[in-house]
Amino acid sequence: MYHNPVLLKQSVDDLITNPDGTYVDCTFGGGGHSKEILSRLSNKGRLFSFDQDLDALKNKIDDPRFTLINQNFRFLENSLLMYGIHQVDGILADLGVSSHQFDEAERGFSTRSNAPLDMRMNVMQNLDAKRVINEYEEEELADIFYHYGELREARKLARDIVHHRKVKSIQTTEDLKKLFSYIPPHKVNKFYAQLFQAIRIEVNQELEVLKEMLVQSYSILKPNGRLVVISYHSLEDRLVKRFLKNGMFEGEPQRDIYGNYKKAFELLKSKAIIPDDKEVEENSRARSAKMRIGIKV
Repeated sequence: MYHNPVLLKQSVDDLITNPDGTYVDCTFGGGGHSKEILSRLSNKGRLFSFDQDLDALKNKIDDPRFTLINQNFRFLENSLLMYGIHQVDGILADLGVSSHQFDEAERGFSTRSNAPLDMRMNVMQNLDAKRVINEYEEEELADIFYHYGELREARKLARDIVHHRKVKSIQTTEDLKKLFSYIPPHKVNKFYAQLFQAIRIEVNQELEVLKEMLVQSYSILKPNGRLVVISYHSLEDRLVKRFLKNGMFEGEPQRDIYGNYKKAFELLKSKAIIPDDKEVEENSRARSAKMRIGIKV
């Protein structure tokens, strides 16, 4: 299976309010969410799905209501304008790396396989994990590990990498892992997950891309249109939660004399929705998922 979509039924239940409407799936992948959306739409409905990964194009759905756009969702608004779409009824974004990307060893996403340091979601871009590890300055690496991986030992990790690459370049995931053989066995799985997450976020500019998508989503959603976002780590979830609350990523919104501020969205539910125990048991990658839903004010 290319990818087992998380919170499939519930996310689409909460997304679709008008079967005749126009919807967007920002992360097509294996097409699981897109197929479910199409099953809820009438003959008048339309779905535009985005994916920058060339592998995902092989999963294109044969349906006249469906359009697959081979673009990063940071180009959401302009890409839809090319199809004459100015406003939509709902937008869904499942931010997780697909099972296919993890399982294809040569992509370098997985901590379990020895592969070239790559981690590009768009294989046509120049920046890959090998360039980050071998060319970034020590301070840049430390910042990435600290901010994107939330690794407290970030400066030491960066120093170890820079010291090693002066002797020999770091080419593969195993080359990288061998540098940190001193990590205690009971911490090693979490450590590598955080390390690889940090590098992947930098390679794909994931947090900046997410911010751009969220801002554009507000712009193109119709009043009462819905934004459904499924995130998998706290960095993403904090951005989504804050944006849905006040349309900002940092700072405080301007308040009136009564202390009120203009809301961007009303929350469909006050707390994040998480998969139930049955789904987590069937799909371990659902364990960290959090779904938030905003209704455009």
